[in-house]
Amino acid sequence: MSANLSKSASNGREKVFTYVEQQEKIDEVRRLIGPLTGNSAFYCSDASIARYLRARNWNVMKATKMLKETLKWRHEYKPEKICWEEVAHEAETGKIYRSNFTDKHGRPVLVMRPACQNTKSTKGQIRYLVYCMENAILNLPMDQEQMVWLIDFKGFNMSHISVKVTKETANVLQNRYPERLGVAILYNPPKFFESFWTSPRAWFQQLSSTLASWGFNNSRADSSLFVLKLGSQLLYVLIYVVDIIIVGTSSTLICG
Repeated sequence: MSANLSKSASNGREKVFTYVEQQEKIDEVRRLIGPLTGNSAFYCSDASIARYLRARNWNVMKATKMLKETLKWRHEYKPEKICWEEVAHEAETGKIYRSNFTDKHGRPVLVMRPACQNTKSTKGQIRYLVYCMENAILNLPMDQEQMVWLIDFKGFNMSHISVKVTKETANVLQNRYPERLGVAILYNPPKFFESFWTSPRAWFQQLSSTLASWGFNNSRADSSLFVLKLGSQLLYVLIYVVDIIIVGTSSTLICG
């Protein structure tokens, strides 16, 4: 897609915005928010406001409301001040960490291993998630705003599911970090996850064009191979141009 154009879905139809139209909407959001100082002013760059507009299909009022709520949250929660010593115990099992590799687009990869959950505190788990998100964002290349999630479900079962943590995680990721997810790769997911993907938008609302597939039997011509180097192994995942989430098993994805 041209850098000067942006598409927005509305009532099943796509509306294309020129660069000038996008900038007008960004300026309108900035006017509605009003004067800002300190961290809030730094956070509300044009690129950041544009992410909120994309997350709300370029609806100025909805994007402004969402951004105001985030600014209030950041003022109270102070995510930028979370230090390693505060969350180190949450990281002991390696349940979430930023990898030392990137995808082919230069996006950082956040590895999540839900079976490695080692604490019971919802507050602590969410605080560590926020710490990891902030760290990944700080390490984004200058020309990149999004990251990749590689979610490894090895050893995962129903006992690892916490409804409270899941709901709070979804709330934080969707409403406080909109348009930060480029691709989510679910590696070796349990069979019972299939039922969750009948309505993918309920889980990844910000990816309005993203679909989910449970195999490699789709014959679309615009697919490409997405490769991650994982230690001494290569993880091959089929990713479509529209960032379809592909789910497979270890036997089909890992090559030594």
